Amino acid sequence: MQSRSFHLEIRTPEKLIFEGDVASVGAPGVEGNFQILAGHIPFLTALGVGEIRIGESSETQQRLATSGGVFEVLRTGVTALVETAEWSSEIDIPRAEAALTRAKEQLSDDNPDLNRPRAEAALARAQNRIKVANNS
Repeated sequence: MQSRSFHLEIRTPEKLIFEGDVASVGAPGVEGNFQILAGHIPFLTALGVGEIRIGESSETQQRLATSGGVFEVLRTGVTALVETAEWSSEIDIPRAEAALTRAKEQLSDDNPDLNRPRAEAALARAQNRIKVANNS
């Protein structure tokens, strides 16, 4: 049986992160995780904080930590425009743990000037980076 693939591009505002033909891609939609295989119907969705899993074959999978963006599936290929993307192998775990500690400290303070949604987003990003790095 012949393997089916499709073209995938993952971009941040700064650069092209990944481009190539893949067998599958999984991503963190704002309504839950999803997976795309060749021949998927076209759609557009927002991405949340989570992990993008790129399956180049049934044996190999690459993983990225992301903090949200937009995901588009067309008949000609798939494009993910993400705010941030970090390969699991390149995540600086001590830096992510320090960010996690800072976010937790900010959220535990009773500071009325705290931008709570921003601190909660920082906490979610740090937790995600640690999770993706540890599962690589």
